[in-house]
Amino acid sequence: MVSLHCAFRLASLSPWIASPREWDSLRNPNPLMSSPSPSSSPSSSPSSSPSPLDGSNQSKFLLKNGVLIRIHDKKYQPKSAIIRNDHPQNADFPRYYSRKEKKPFPIPIVELRRAARERIKKSKGMPKGPTPPPRNGMLVKSLVPVAYEVLNARISLINSLKKLMKAVPVLACRHCNEIHVGPTGHPFRSCRGIRAESRRGLHDWTSANLEDVFVPIEAYHLFDRFGRRISHEERFSIPRIPALIELCIQAGVDLPDLDTKRRRKPIIRRGKNDIIDANEDDLPDDLDLYAKFRRPILAEIPDSEVTPPVGSEQVAMLALETFEAWEMVREGAGRLMRKYAVRVCGYCPEVHIGYSGPKTQNCGAYKHQQRNGQHGWQRAILDDLVPPRYVWHVPDIMVEMQRELRNFYGQAPAVVELCVQGGMEVPEKYKSTMRMDIGIPTSLREAEMVV
Repeated sequence: MVSLHCAFRLASLSPWIASPREWDSLRNPNPLMSSPSPSSSPSSSPSSSPSPLDGSNQSKFLLKNGVLIRIHDKKYQPKSAIIRNDHPQNADFPRYYSRKEKKPFPIPIVELRRAARERIKKSKGMPKGPTPPPRNGMLVKSLVPVAYEVLNARISLINSLKKLMKAVPVLACRHCNEIHVGPTGHPFRSCRGIRAESRRGLHDWTSANLEDVFVPIEAYHLFDRFGRRISHEERFSIPRIPALIELCIQAGVDLPDLDTKRRRKPIIRRGKNDIIDANEDDLPDDLDLYAKFRRPILAEIPDSEVTPPVGSEQVAMLALETFEAWEMVREGAGRLMRKYAVRVCGYCPEVHIGYSGPKTQNCGAYKHQQRNGQHGWQRAILDDLVPPRYVWHVPDIMVEMQRELRNFYGQAPAVVELCVQGGMEVPEKYKSTMRMDIGIPTSLREAEMVV
């Protein structure tokens, strides 16, 4: 009975703190043999030489992972022995969405309706307060420097990638949008391009360019983000620029080539979609509310002036700079998206910066005939604005990847994998999908023995 009780406790996931009396019962399962016999000598009695498991000792013991740990503090709590980590050890790969299915909403419709009912219930009978920026036409002053940092980080990331890609080879398939970081392409049969059946899913590798690693997402440039929606007939007359630049412009960045309207007073709302500008005649013409927040803007290096790094140390430093710029772009864009609205089509990768998407009828995704070519606008996430573009992680550049060991390899964003192969240490937040803690078998026979 005691052995079954012990086995049940050893199988539990939580640590087991055993008292000295329990340990005595486990040492002597037979209660008749618990006390020493009269014929035993005093030197052999347990009382003469106290053991750490004797009842006379007031300390407790912790059995964790088959190891006995002595605890001197009587107020020991098992929670303090648990080591927590913000990043999981292993995580699933990002799901591949087919062109025939719609993107899921970031927040389900049921949750949005429930939150709207709660807001209406709380605001009932309460005085209506002023509309905060940026919905009142003004800029969020604390995010204007962030917008300049994101724009400069984007330019720095492009300049660093141009140099780093000359030292670390990057390959792209001729028929699909899959890329691979390494001297030789992976052997997996995952091509979904033209005539993939004739090639049995094998990729046809060639040299990749910057747009394959850092995917450009374009959007319409709006002179007034509260203006009327773009019609289908105006789709060619309005310029298109990178969506990240448009987000920075609406957040406060001023570019000489792209004009935008800056208001110095909040707008006046007469209805849900009916707004008028406030009278600014009483303000001086040279008044600039955001002059102290402006920063100098970097310039992109032309392709003809790009020089490759020399030496492994210079490549490693360049890889670290590239990763820091990538993280700054992702983090800064996420902060801007919490305040400024970004929309994405649920069927195609079209992105719009603003509250109301354009009414253009150029969506050619699955079943676009039923929607008359119009986009299904919904709230965008960070991966829609800055796609990470996952690639296979190469554990060893000198050893070619095997097709049979595909389940043992991990994945990482193309920029991160490029920096890791350049000599940078693997970041902690990306180790889960890169599967750094999984041992890769050396042969197919060893892989078949893995349970």
